[in-house]
Amino acid sequence: MEPLINVAPYTGWVYPNETIFEWSVLIAVYPYLTGLVAGAFTVSSLYQVFGFERLKPVAHLALLTSLCFMFFVPLPLLLHLGHPERAFNATITPHWSSAMAMFGYFASFYVALLLLETWFAYRPFIVEKAQQRKDLLGTFYRILTLGSYDVSDKALRYDQKWILWLAIAGIPGAHGLHGYVGFVFGSIKAREWWSSDLMPVIFLFSAIISGVSLLAVIFVVSSKLRKIPIDLACLKGLAYTIWGFIMVALVLEGLEFANIVYKGREGVEMIMEYVTGPLLVPYFILQFAIGAILPFLWLSYMIWRGTTGRALIAGVTTCACLVLFSVFMMRWNVVIGGQEISKTGKGLLSYQMTLFGKEGALMAAALIIAPFLVLVVLTRLFPPWEDHAKSSSSLRSHA
Repeated sequence: MEPLINVAPYTGWVYPNETIFEWSVLIAVYPYLTGLVAGAFTVSSLYQVFGFERLKPVAHLALLTSLCFMFFVPLPLLLHLGHPERAFNATITPHWSSAMAMFGYFASFYVALLLLETWFAYRPFIVEKAQQRKDLLGTFYRILTLGSYDVSDKALRYDQKWILWLAIAGIPGAHGLHGYVGFVFGSIKAREWWSSDLMPVIFLFSAIISGVSLLAVIFVVSSKLRKIPIDLACLKGLAYTIWGFIMVALVLEGLEFANIVYKGREGVEMIMEYVTGPLLVPYFILQFAIGAILPFLWLSYMIWRGTTGRALIAGVTTCACLVLFSVFMMRWNVVIGGQEISKTGKGLLSYQMTLFGKEGALMAAALIIAPFLVLVVLTRLFPPWEDHAKSSSSLRSHA
């Protein structure tokens, strides 16, 4: 048996093989990105499938946002791997008993679905630009038509049916993509902080509120940059969605923590020492008090008072930013916090994040910022707020 070593400055004992953090900040960024993908797609589906007319102005924006962030979802994992060139082996030689090995199939299916739905949603716009432009960009649009220039009423109704069924298929696809991340953590019995049956559901609901919050911020900022009035009905619809899902997320996280404490399994004493010590600020104050409870109470007050105008815009935008911060702290506290508690439950460690390197803070920040840059490019190629979608949208209302 390996000798035990003390890990200062915390009390307790850990084995030598527990002093290394196998999963770094990139593994916290990974579920954060997948959550934004699932949440953004949820907004698109609320309009395309369930007919939430209030969310019509952000339906196409939500689709593009989900696609842009999905492009970068695998990167944290690839950067974390010692041999990322071998990652494709998980797809061509699947290991069906491994949840992680299934990610390649989930991701591939969802990327294909997003590309198809985006193509059908923008097909009338692509055909129009392909016929109008004769430059290099026109060639780009002509390639995207895939040889289909039919924009008759019959063809558009056919496109709308495809959009509807792809959106329906995308709901379990998007939520399954992120739910499996929670499943991976919840199924690891060696970590008391992770081993919970509620983990997949908590990840899912936090993903929805993060994606909706992201769209609220992008919607407000893009409207300001384009110097057009902000659709207050749409913004209020996003606020109601955040408010409803954050309520459920708070209850689920509270139930999970109460369940850990109530079961009182071996190692729970160290968990209590951890959450009331090193994890007090990032868990109770940053994640819950500032990032979740404050925006929930603020949104509740605005809904109760019927707030509108600039106060509504400022309030919803601030609450959305706080929720985005809260969800990232939740990912951090799960990934890093779970490793700071020793597997034996007898000691605590401290994670020291580096600034540079492929798993440093700058790389993590770059992975979060990069999808926004791609989104800027895509919104110029496929404007989500232009009138190009009017024909498709009107057809949907008559379908």
